[in-house]
Amino acid sequence: MTIPSTLQPTLADLSIESGLPTAVSPRAGAEISLQEAAPLLHAIVDDKLERAGGVLFTGFRVDSIDAFQRFAGSFGHPLIGYEFASTPRSQVEGAVYTSTEYPPHRSIPLHNEQSYTREWPLRIWFHCALAARSGGATPVADSRAIYGALDPALVARFAKRELLYVRNFGQGLDLPWEQAFGSDDPRVVERICRTRGIECEWRDSDDGELLLRTRERCQAVARHPRTGEFVWFNQANLFHLSSLDEDMQEALIDSVGLENVPRNVYYGDGEPLEAEALAEIRGVLDQQRIVFPWQTGDVLMLDNMLTAHARDPFEGPRKVVVAMAQSYSEGQGEGDARTAAQ
Repeated sequence: MTIPSTLQPTLADLSIESGLPTAVSPRAGAEISLQEAAPLLHAIVDDKLERAGGVLFTGFRVDSIDAFQRFAGSFGHPLIGYEFASTPRSQVEGAVYTSTEYPPHRSIPLHNEQSYTREWPLRIWFHCALAARSGGATPVADSRAIYGALDPALVARFAKRELLYVRNFGQGLDLPWEQAFGSDDPRVVERICRTRGIECEWRDSDDGELLLRTRERCQAVARHPRTGEFVWFNQANLFHLSSLDEDMQEALIDSVGLENVPRNVYYGDGEPLEAEALAEIRGVLDQQRIVFPWQTGDVLMLDNMLTAHARDPFEGPRKVVVAMAQSYSEGQGEGDARTAAQ
């Protein structure tokens, strides 16, 4: 049954299943577009998002990438660009980007978007324009539950000492700095780094390529600005060299040296992270994973601080795009996450 355009859908036309993510869909037999349902979905998001952490809109008609972009932009905040990138992405349309261009046979561990820096989006939307033939899920996890499941002593140590992310751009191994910063002018890059409190250092490669190293000290935990809840909020598990298999680690170190590997992370004072701590963090993340299958047309909306996301390997064509909004930094909120476990 298609609801006539002159009749707006009501809550009676929708099914809502609690959980993470909370699933919202048209009831059996109803055909409703995302645009038609938007006023109802806004109200559901206001009620559910910061309690559940994420809402999945499934079974709605999404006519185009532009329709997805208009839906994401209809929540009252302008969509923002993908700056200071950590993985390859391409702009699809307007403020919509590919979710990642990481090789399909590789998984991407759980993480909160841009938690490797001090400014991040509070809202993130994913749209599955084409589900993979096999695999390709976007697992999620409750960042509050991760925080609570970790050893309190570990949480307190990380919260107090914070994290130092070191990145070496280019070298044919990672994103070129021009792509990550959206400019080929070193002066623009330096200005961005100064504004964001990032230490940057230029050097020349053996073949004359201008290379960039950045260091940024960031939070390990954070406090949500509206709920007041503490969350595990960093990418230590993903940035640390040990996220690569041993052969790859050895090859990188042999090729460019430890200080020049594409990315690594330390305590805020530059001391190494303990292998045991990283093993515990990864174990808790694995335990907290929630996996649901993508259906073509699905839209997933997450509170980026409350919910981490990942990507499973896949086979066959897959198209998942992303939009983000509400850029936030801890200075805008109340409280200091470094007091989290004291």
